[in-house]
Amino acid sequence: MTDSTKHQGQRRQLVKLLEEKGIQNKEVLTAVGTVPRHWFMDTGLEAYSYVDKAYPIAADQTISQPYTVAFQTQLLELQKGDKVLEIGTGSGYQTAVLLALEGLKVYTVERQQQLFKKTALLFKKLGLQPKKVIFGDGYQGLPDQAPFDAIIVTAGATEVPKALLEQLTIGGRLVIPVGEKDQIMTRYIRTGEKSFDRKTFGNFRFDPLLKDKN
Repeated sequence: MTDSTKHQGQRRQLVKLLEEKGIQNKEVLTAVGTVPRHWFMDTGLEAYSYVDKAYPIAADQTISQPYTVAFQTQLLELQKGDKVLEIGTGSGYQTAVLLALEGLKVYTVERQQQLFKKTALLFKKLGLQPKKVIFGDGYQGLPDQAPFDAIIVTAGATEVPKALLEQLTIGGRLVIPVGEKDQIMTRYIRTGEKSFDRKTFGNFRFDPLLKDKN
């Protein structure tokens, strides 16, 4: 897997654009500037890797727009040592950005078997090491590994899964896009056993979060 000086230059331009769009967290910007997004794109779309747009990947899903990845990651307010759960591994690009922040324990769940297999293989090829890559229902979270300091959902949910809120530590953050056609980016901070602070951050559009029917 190559990462040419051209790719690196394109990433620097992308980081500059994200700064102009309001991403301020330096660690997040550095992570986006470090991760070769072209490694996670379909081959035919590689030329568009550093355009700030979402593009199709396998299983009728998309690789998120870099701005969205940076925006959600910034909202998580991550600290070294945090245990992070990602719902929706997808292409693996968001996972790679989290791993590039260093010092995080990253767990990731994917519902689409085709993507799960493809991305798990890609992680091995790239030497990326999340704590666990799981094939499963993101609505259920990962109870056997809970609690988490941060949970990021990378698909649009029609409702906030109760299981995810329950799997947060006190002070833990859940960042989730909520809505039907368009979603409102929402952050929940757990303030007590049954209390949460909720704040919204504008409209986004995501692929839907799939749920087991049984």
